[in-house]
Amino acid sequence: MVKMFQKRIENFACKNCGAKVKGSGYTNHCPQCLWSKHVDINPGDRAEKCEGQMEPIHVEYRKGEYILTHKCLICGQTRKCKTSPEDSIETLAKLSESLAKKALS
Repeated sequence: MVKMFQKRIENFACKNCGAKVKGSGYTNHCPQCLWSKHVDINPGDRAEKCEGQMEPIHVEYRKGEYILTHKCLICGQTRKCKTSPEDSIETLAKLSESLAKKALS
């Protein structure tokens, strides 16, 4: 049976903005720009061969939490993940604002 979640504590440099990110074992995106990298099939397994950049394309508020949706720029796959307290509130606000503008146009 395949484990659906594997905790991995890994630090990384963001491929989008260059920020140095200290991983917690649950970290899957840059807290500064909110971009991610397509490396997992199941969280933490590092089995995905795509390794494309994943753009934050949507943010929603559900059950007291903000949820990000990322889309891989190479294969087009989308993934949802929770935000963390370390995430930039300014970047989350800008993403929400740009999505609202797109919806109105």
